[in-house]
Amino acid sequence: MDDGIRIAIDGPASSGKGTVARGVAKQLGYAYIDTGAMFRAVALAAEDAGVDWHDEESVAALVADLDVGFQWSEGAVEMVVDGRAIAHRIRSERIGGGASAVARYPGVRSALLDLQRSLAQRGGVVMDGRDIGSVVLPDAELKVYLDASADTRAKRRFDEMRHRDPDVTYEAIKAEIQARDTQDLNRSQAPLVRVPDAVYVDTSNMTVEQAVEQILLAAASRI
Repeated sequence: MDDGIRIAIDGPASSGKGTVARGVAKQLGYAYIDTGAMFRAVALAAEDAGVDWHDEESVAALVADLDVGFQWSEGAVEMVVDGRAIAHRIRSERIGGGASAVARYPGVRSALLDLQRSLAQRGGVVMDGRDIGSVVLPDAELKVYLDASADTRAKRRFDEMRHRDPDVTYEAIKAEIQARDTQDLNRSQAPLVRVPDAVYVDTSNMTVEQAVEQILLAAASRI
């Protein structure tokens, strides 16, 4: 959609960014761009190619050859890489850890930054990640920082994962989330940060619908 505003949603892991951002995009009829999924796609591509996630030069070289896009399909957003939907392959905890690792590399971030800005340049887009308001779209018309307590985020992730992995424990999930927070907050390249002009939304005691409504209300004054 042309002439719509750009909505940047940032926040820590499992704060509900993706679900809420998709809900906002659907209500407004906007495009939805999941930047975290892009880094997951890079981690998956590296794994498929037999490239170690800690081999910065080789991982960065892979990005130039990736054809990444997003499309709505039956009311849901699918990530498409090289013409293939890969959502079912990038949501594991292992690939999430790989995404956080490759996101530290300047070459990877630079290549994806150009793509992310290109996808948002026409407006009418909701983009979520960890550095959207601070780095990717610092001039976005609406910036949101979506947050939740570590306990809340761990419970959400545990409830989501235990049906797929009966051996997963709440304690392990919480430790992983806390480690991810430390890494994302302290990385040298584009760390997770709450920019001063972002609308702060704590979803710890909110439903998805309530969080979506709060962002829509903030968007209404800017559209």
